Amino acid sequence: MKVLQINTNVNSGSTGRIAEDIGNVLLVNGHESYIAFGRGNRPSKSKLIRIGNNYDVYNHLIKTRLFDKHGFGSLHATKKLINEIERIKPDVIGLHNLHGYYINIQELFNYLNLKQYPVLWTLFDCWAFTGHCTYFDDIQCYKWEKQCFQCPKHRNYPAAWVDNSIQNYQIKKKLFSGNKSLQLVVHSEWLAGLVKKSFLGHIPIHVTPSAIDTDDFKPAPGIISQIYNLEGKKIILGCASIWTERKGLNDLIQLSKLFSEEFKIVVIGVSAGQKSKLPANVLGIERTENIQQLAEWYSVAQVFVNPTYQDNFPTTNIEALACGTPVITYDTGGSPEAIDAETGFVLKKGDISGIRDTIIGISAEQRLIFRAKCRERAINLYNRATRYLDYIEIMEKIRK
Repeated sequence: MKVLQINTNVNSGSTGRIAEDIGNVLLVNGHESYIAFGRGNRPSKSKLIRIGNNYDVYNHLIKTRLFDKHGFGSLHATKKLINEIERIKPDVIGLHNLHGYYINIQELFNYLNLKQYPVLWTLFDCWAFTGHCTYFDDIQCYKWEKQCFQCPKHRNYPAAWVDNSIQNYQIKKKLFSGNKSLQLVVHSEWLAGLVKKSFLGHIPIHVTPSAIDTDDFKPAPGIISQIYNLEGKKIILGCASIWTERKGLNDLIQLSKLFSEEFKIVVIGVSAGQKSKLPANVLGIERTENIQQLAEWYSVAQVFVNPTYQDNFPTTNIEALACGTPVITYDTGGSPEAIDAETGFVLKKGDISGIRDTIIGISAEQRLIFRAKCRERAINLYNRATRYLDYIEIMEKIRK
């Protein structure tokens, strides 16, 4: 089976790593794997196809800002991609994150619908069925169930100066309903429930969690504490690809004020600007692609705190579990679905004092029990070598 995946990037960030991992599982099982991507230059075991260039991305960004036409730029780049699809002739096309200023969804889906290509689309957020936003639960907006209009979040990502949500919604609804061979994958029951209420509700949907390489993410005692002079400290870890407001960085900063010097909050993934503004008792680490270093941080932490306010199924939660570290997360989207009572804690959004009390309440004996249970859960449920066989099974059923 020959599979072409399309994603914003490759082998970087959560969606890029997922695409790469699916490609690796395809290759191990004797299939061909191609990944088409919008930006980045990370190495891959799959055959890579760059979609457009940086100039296309900037033009798409401008079109988004001026006209709220995100997903409708990059026309020439998408036409070239279609030529590549014609050349490769894949049996199945796997779509991932289609927003990100790199592809024209109208051109792409007009082609896929015309050919009735077997397509398996993984949704990581709500953008596919709204007129603009990726998440709406923070403002309890439900216009998307019937028709988006007067979008209250058009100034949020993908930020625009005008509101074109009515037309965006109508075009998406028509485009995404035109392929009888389209099926969907989501990583959480939470997102599946939303999809079923949207105009995508008639499309077959599969719920399968995302996964990671549990050989890369594993308990990894290293010298990271020594490097950063944190020996003897109880480390509270936060990690995100990008610390936007919805990821809860401010909550971690507020949390730092509630602990003595015995504890140290470490935040991975901050920008240089964010790092410079952190208080002295919060250590900021800029984004890293070094998996070994990430595993060491997860392993040395007493607890992983994910104070996210909008999310689907954060990969960071299962990375922490695989390294034997319990997770504290808010009751947000599908984030709680990664853990159970033996591997973490779920709190109400904004309950910063509750996070503190929970961390203080974890004894040394409990921490040892958590370490074994977290690792066990990650291997049983989120190991890519077995979890992503779900994708292959679905692809083989829908292939031409």
